[in-house]
Amino acid sequence: MLEPVMPLPLTVVVDVIAWGAFHAGTGYLAHRLDERRLRRDGPLLRAKWFEDGGRWYRRRLRIDRWKDRLPEAGDLFSGGVSKARLPVSDGGGLALFVRETRRAELTHWWAMACGPLFALWNPPLATALLVAYGVGVNVPFIAIQRYNRFRAQAVLTARSRTV
Repeated sequence: MLEPVMPLPLTVVVDVIAWGAFHAGTGYLAHRLDERRLRRDGPLLRAKWFEDGGRWYRRRLRIDRWKDRLPEAGDLFSGGVSKARLPVSDGGGLALFVRETRRAELTHWWAMACGPLFALWNPPLATALLVAYGVGVNVPFIAIQRYNRFRAQAVLTARSRTV
């Protein structure tokens, strides 16, 4: 049996602070990403076969019913862009929106990837619960970003065909 690194109350405080730091840190790192790196969907962001252009999220998760109830923090850092509303209705605004959904999705993937770090100071059961928390908190936001991006990309594609 492993000995606890810290007393339980202190461990809980450190865990809460750590999740806050991981979310803020990954958000800041994503905020600092060069726009050129967000022009395309990389392997992690690329559409998967089952997503069906975002329709899977509406059919299976009913995402259109709950996505607007979750907080949006795209403009948390100076110069950031909120995705609560489209920046402008023209193609440039939609392209900006698509780019920012990539940034937000990466933020949540990176935050979720920090979960295993809790094994450094937590017992296995606590680590498993903290990783599950990280997945549970971040996956809905990842789904929202993917759903919104696929929808906006479809509009951009349709507009480019008519021009």
